[in-house]
Amino acid sequence: MSVDHPAVSTALISNDAVVLGILAVILGAVFWTSARPDGFCKKFYGVVPAILLCYFIPAVLNSANIIDGKASGLYPMARDYLLPSALVLLCIAIDFKAIVRLGPKAVIMFLVGTFGVMLGAVIAFSVMGWVHPETVAGDTWRGMTTLAGSWIGGGANQAAMKEVFGADATLFGQFVAVDVLVANVWMAVLLFLAARSEAFDRWTGADTAAIDDLKKRVENYQAAHNRIPSLSDLMVIIALGLGATGLAHAVADPLVQWIASLPAEWRLQDYSLTSRFFWITVIATTVGLSLSFTKARSLEGAGASKVGSVMLYVLVATIGMHMDLGALLDRPWLFALGGIWIIVHAALMLITAKLIRAPLFFMAVGSQANIGGAASAPVVATVFHPALAPVGVLLAVLGYALGTYCAYLTGLMLQAMAG
Repeated sequence: MSVDHPAVSTALISNDAVVLGILAVILGAVFWTSARPDGFCKKFYGVVPAILLCYFIPAVLNSANIIDGKASGLYPMARDYLLPSALVLLCIAIDFKAIVRLGPKAVIMFLVGTFGVMLGAVIAFSVMGWVHPETVAGDTWRGMTTLAGSWIGGGANQAAMKEVFGADATLFGQFVAVDVLVANVWMAVLLFLAARSEAFDRWTGADTAAIDDLKKRVENYQAAHNRIPSLSDLMVIIALGLGATGLAHAVADPLVQWIASLPAEWRLQDYSLTSRFFWITVIATTVGLSLSFTKARSLEGAGASKVGSVMLYVLVATIGMHMDLGALLDRPWLFALGGIWIIVHAALMLITAKLIRAPLFFMAVGSQANIGGAASAPVVATVFHPALAPVGVLLAVLGYALGTYCAYLTGLMLQAMAG
């Protein structure tokens, strides 16, 4: 199995065991205080969602160089082991037919998000060419194509655009920084909005009946089967989650090797079919959905989705570790370019949500399936309800398929504008 190799750290705390302990304390403190029935905490969390703090506090520690997200192996661990396990456990109680009944608005919002990334690239390039021409001079457009690949699809699409348009390593690294900071700020905004979904849905006039029906089905099932979990229940829950993750890794490795050996002219890499993470995510989600049709679904009464949510919140904290709030000072105009880009995407999503009366859930998950991908779309979906996590995964997988093609078209447009 290939793993990410952390860089040498200059942070105050570089021991991952210590960092994991700090993250656990942060998560515990946030959830303990958010559960207070009255007083300051109740008022505070009425304004600031708990999940936002789970994400933002590690970002502050990273920015202050107390911990170093880039040099830590915790995020690759959470992404490769905890996320697939969480997806399995969150899918166990799902009503797949109810997901289908959510209708076409989720896909529409996702596709609008993809178009918003493409249009945002063109508008951001034009605006920065007028405001600060030096920012978009030279080969900047090549770096923008890699960011388009990431924001429509994922890391595999981003790497593909680097090779297709010949972005050098320095430029690629600069846009990776823009990707991390801007995408994480946007994710924070979505998490903030999620806590105010009812007000947003009233503004758009959205019909949330299908979403509410799915939530109610899962909640009714939990109520009917709810029980105090025994040690046996918890061990079986962990066995299913980690066992399915092991299966996903076992199948993904040889599958990727086999696909990579197929004729190059088939260009299967354009669909991210040579990405391990793509297959790990797909296999884990498929196993989870399959288990929802079996007696394993009764484990939801013992808290399967709660265990999955714990894993997901650890992932949230490790994602936050990668956000460097001080990075804005290094090359601010490049981040301004990314800011304009994401604002165009966001504006188009808002306008479309209002026009088609789409719930905030569809807008938020459709956007995050583009900008964040399979690692963070389920996180945003889970804020609305654990039963909705699979919707984020399914849309993110669609993003993998579109990423290379749409980013390539964006690159051609930027190339023409750059002359």
